[in-house]
Amino acid sequence: MPQPFEVYALRYARHSGRRASENFIGGDDHDGLMPLDYFVWAVTGPAGTFVIDSGFDEMAARARRRDFIRCPGQGLRSIGIEPALVRDVIVTHMHYDHIGNAELFPQATYHVQDAEMQYCTGRCMCDRVVSDVYDVETVTAMVRKVYNRRVQFHDGEAELAPGLSVHKVGGHTRGLQVVRVFTRRGWLVLASDASHLYANMQQARPFPVVDSVPDMLQGYRTLRRLADSADHIIPGHDPLVVSQYPSPRAELAGAVVRLDVDPITP
Repeated sequence: MPQPFEVYALRYARHSGRRASENFIGGDDHDGLMPLDYFVWAVTGPAGTFVIDSGFDEMAARARRRDFIRCPGQGLRSIGIEPALVRDVIVTHMHYDHIGNAELFPQATYHVQDAEMQYCTGRCMCDRVVSDVYDVETVTAMVRKVYNRRVQFHDGEAELAPGLSVHKVGGHTRGLQVVRVFTRRGWLVLASDASHLYANMQQARPFPVVDSVPDMLQGYRTLRRLADSADHIIPGHDPLVVSQYPSPRAELAGAVVRLDVDPITP
């Protein structure tokens, strides 16, 4: 077996005014507030350190009317990771809330699915309903990284290190990828937006920002196949994550949690 990684979720922003009807295709019969949290993730171990997604900054938070908690770089430093030294950033997909803060990682290689780059620079972006969730400046910054030889493309499944791999599932976007990582408690899957909330996957009710509903539903099955159990699947935006897993230190409660240890609640 590979050496286990430590895995952290770092909360950096929140959409506090979000309603349940906005989180499911077809709405929700019990509509009420159902906030979304925004995370970046960090995976570290003998095989290296990987940052998964890079969030957005305070300016983007103001423009999108999101509650900005703190810079993702500050969260990484709180667990001993210096962003300027990070060598690998895995991009689950290129929506605005997943590829900002490029200046934090000047040495990093970015890992992106072929299909995602094709999608967010192709004809689909002529339709505002699709392109509004992307940000032209951050997409352009990623194109510049391609020309600077700082992007490694993947097509489907790829092992980046022993015990860490990426898997294209699509659904939410054309090239969405999830991250499978080996930990002390077994195989964990960072689902990102393959399932925004636990409820999306558990109830087979997809989030309404979607490229392909069939691919998203198949993605739920892929998550279950890759993970050791339902408790080993971490959704991308669910506030329950910070209440179900422990913080590494008391002063980081509510901001950083450990995902490679057993959840606090079943």
